[in-house]
Amino acid sequence: MNFVNFCKKKNIKVYLSNDIKKAKNLGFDGVYIPSFNKLPLDYKIGIRNDFTILGSAHNIDEILIKKKQKIDIIFICPLFKNEKNKSHLGIIRFNLISKYFKRKVMALGGINNKNISLLKLLNINGYAAISNFKIKSQL
Repeated sequence: MNFVNFCKKKNIKVYLSNDIKKAKNLGFDGVYIPSFNKLPLDYKIGIRNDFTILGSAHNIDEILIKKKQKIDIIFICPLFKNEKNKSHLGIIRFNLISKYFKRKVMALGGINNKNISLLKLLNINGYAAISNFKIKSQL
């Protein structure tokens, strides 16, 4: 059994980074287009209706590029300061630039146990966090 089939059996969505044609041909649920990819996307390859195109942006210019690329869901980042990104948008700038994207918006960057309650101040469809949640051991 291949990786994509395994994930589908477990009801896990699978996305490939930066290659629409390969993601479609391999049966992925969608593709992620990073902020550094500013090229027009090739939609002539016959994308399924349930194929999702994710993207990321750090500022208004990148959001406008993602709109031209017809991204379905955008991750706007970084929301909060973290070890990786010393500069960050903050709640007010995040809300201001997210208004330029009329589709689904996700928050990313620096989200942790201390600031997660601030997400209710954002106009978002969800958020993603990578490594900043600390789970207390029950031992």
